[in-house]
Amino acid sequence: MSPSSSRPSTPPPPPRSHSHSHSHSQSHSQHQPSTPSRLKHAHALGSSHRDDPPSPPFHTPATTLPPPLNPFNSENRTHRADENSRPKPATPTPLRPRHWRDYSTHNCSQPEGEPCEHGAFSPKIGPTSPPTSVSSTLDGDINLDYGGRYPRGQSIVGGVNGVLGDAGGDTVFGDGNIFGGRGENGKPVGRFERWRRWWGGGGGVDDKNGNATKIMSTTRWLAKTQGIKSKRRMYLVYYFPFLQWVTQYRRAFFKGDLIAALTMASFYIPMSLSYASNLGHIPPINGLYSFVFNPFVYALFGSCPQMVVGPEAAGSLLLGSVVKSSIEGGHSGDEDDAMHARIAGVVTGMAGAVIFIAGVTRLGFLDSVLSRPFLRGFISAIGFVIFVDQLIPEMGLVHLAKHVGGVSHGSSLEKIIFLVENVKNAHGLTCAVAFGSFAVIMVCRELKRRLQPRIPSVAYVPDRFIVVVLSAVLTWHLSWDKQGLEILGDVKSSTGSPFPFRFPFIPSHMHHVREAMSTSFLIALLGFFESSVAAKSLDGSESKHGEGLQGMSLSANRELVALGVANVVGGCFMALPAFGGYGRSKVNASTGGKTPMSSILLSVITIICILFLLPYFYYLPKSVLSSMISVVAYSLIEEAPPDILFFLRLRAWPELFLMTLIFLATVFYSLPLGIALGIGLSLLSVIRHATKPRIQILGRVPGTAPPQFENAELYPERVESVEGCLIVKIPEPLTFANTGELKTRLRRLELYGTTAVHPALPRVRDPSHNSNVIFDVHGVTGLDGSGTQVLREIVDGYVERGVRVFFCRCPREESAVWRLFEGSGVVARVGGKRHFVRSVEEALRMTELERLSGEDFS
Repeated sequence: MSPSSSRPSTPPPPPRSHSHSHSHSQSHSQHQPSTPSRLKHAHALGSSHRDDPPSPPFHTPATTLPPPLNPFNSENRTHRADENSRPKPATPTPLRPRHWRDYSTHNCSQPEGEPCEHGAFSPKIGPTSPPTSVSSTLDGDINLDYGGRYPRGQSIVGGVNGVLGDAGGDTVFGDGNIFGGRGENGKPVGRFERWRRWWGGGGGVDDKNGNATKIMSTTRWLAKTQGIKSKRRMYLVYYFPFLQWVTQYRRAFFKGDLIAALTMASFYIPMSLSYASNLGHIPPINGLYSFVFNPFVYALFGSCPQMVVGPEAAGSLLLGSVVKSSIEGGHSGDEDDAMHARIAGVVTGMAGAVIFIAGVTRLGFLDSVLSRPFLRGFISAIGFVIFVDQLIPEMGLVHLAKHVGGVSHGSSLEKIIFLVENVKNAHGLTCAVAFGSFAVIMVCRELKRRLQPRIPSVAYVPDRFIVVVLSAVLTWHLSWDKQGLEILGDVKSSTGSPFPFRFPFIPSHMHHVREAMSTSFLIALLGFFESSVAAKSLDGSESKHGEGLQGMSLSANRELVALGVANVVGGCFMALPAFGGYGRSKVNASTGGKTPMSSILLSVITIICILFLLPYFYYLPKSVLSSMISVVAYSLIEEAPPDILFFLRLRAWPELFLMTLIFLATVFYSLPLGIALGIGLSLLSVIRHATKPRIQILGRVPGTAPPQFENAELYPERVESVEGCLIVKIPEPLTFANTGELKTRLRRLELYGTTAVHPALPRVRDPSHNSNVIFDVHGVTGLDGSGTQVLREIVDGYVERGVRVFFCRCPREESAVWRLFEGSGVVARVGGKRHFVRSVEEALRMTELERLSGEDFS
């Protein structure tokens, strides 16, 4: 006797309702599992339309089927191989969803209890626990281990949740009841009662049995099912990460954080003085303010523990362009440091406000708006502009440039011409100090890069701090300042107070606001882009190894809020714009910083420096600060060649043209023109991509059973056309943006069978091949009113011409897309629900049936 013959006989599997169920059952009759494979169930949900088309939006006759096992019923927790042990329904049950499989037999040649070798989706026979990959069953039971959306409806107030998420729907701190709800008696809950429950933390409106009687947010529902009592604290910890990481802080972290803060201070405190005086054209002390307030605020609100915010060369240069335009417009004098500081506060505050509003409105995707070629071309141009700007103070030609009209505020081309013409007037000692400092820093930079893989501790060597100290000591000892070398002098606030406060958004600053609007927006966008790059490179680098903070999840929207608040606070103290820097954050991580405490310690060190150490910067040569900025400018330029070579290998001429155009416009004309060109071309590219329809004409692959259909434009040699039918696949949501050219693209498919031809070509495709139009709308996951209107017009045009229209793989009747189909009259216009079928194959059968019967639904 064979092993299979010893098994108890089992009834055959129940019949399938759709047309090819009989052949499908026969092809699988030799391998039928005893219980439904939950893993196959999960796989079937995401399968392609060739194997598993979605159920149609019309009703199917009821068929008797045994119910699925309920994994949450204690009586069914044992995995049974015997079909007779499965509970039998008392009455016939309706047909299950088509993706649910019910196999009753398992006719393998393997002995009883042996594992089946027929594929990963075959269940194993034996007394094993049932899989739990099903998140819900048909009788309403839900597996909470797998989460999922709230099953009783949508979240509260869609508009609020669309902007603020479930936190907004739950009134930010998770109670969700101030927007409405009804009590046990069915009457609306009053405003006083709603606010009382909000403050009391009650949260929902439940009946006497504890069941929710109003639609709640998914977040609140999952929190309730998981036993989270204080939803207000859950949201508070999420939006104020300080409350999360401070409870995990250990004494072992402090040493690394302190060393990292000291290292960063030695590098970047002199740099901030350079950015403020040489690029921002504001008092040097205002550069230090960027390391006092911004890192501290970010440590409270930021979601990336190792990222350190501070001023950057690009943002400082853009701020300096606003100061220059204010001087040229007569709103401030060339030596009016107090007014320049106020302008800096306005620009920084506006940049912070822009990025804060973007975070509150959940626009964290904005870092993807600017294309990579634009960013590379613009940042390289900024590096070139900075490098040329710093040559004037490095050669001691500052006073001469002020007397030559337009050079100080001119383009890089004008400054290059000025330098060539006046190289003979350069100050020898200034050139020696500047170029010597530049050479020392570049040599140390290269040595660090080569030695760090073998000697990691070389990163701790503060080469720039050593250059600053040595140059100041030598200037004081050798009296270089009396020989014509310009020094920093007294570093103090323009108001006399060490930390002056001035709110940037006051009526007297409105003319500065108008001037700074576009520049502040670009500063915010560039700053967030660099911050997101730094944050993503550091995200989880320590927590993955269990060495740092745990559970700190990176969020683009929270990053926007944190950076926005930090810059609004910095703007109140007239600081430079400050964002996360990739290099600075890497220094923090490599020198032992593991938590935001390193940012707080950096702020404390900078405060100490402002209060007690500023007199020691008196003899610091300005040419040394310029040389340090030149090193930064060189690092911005040296990043361009790899990208250029990459695009050359790909022959990506549009990207190379965009990079070159922005670079030349910025270098040889002005920063505003480069900004306008870059943003304009990037937005045009995004709009063009969003508005271009991506419809496809499908052809049948010969010799496939069941028939398969592929893009006829991509694989014309592998597919065959179907006589009398135009099969069109719409693989994307239809909105007002991408339906503008939908009619034109469809017309080209009717005339030529492709969209890749010029419309001047005469008609190629015979009109008889367009007697039936089949739309595969599986990719239409969203639809708005404008898209629905265009679709209705297209359907009307076809029906009036006597063309039969079919839709396959439509969303279910409960979906918003189907409601728009039905509400707009598309369903009735094409002939009712019978013209909405499961698959392209079924649509083809319907066209043949209607052709033979001569039905006309026009």
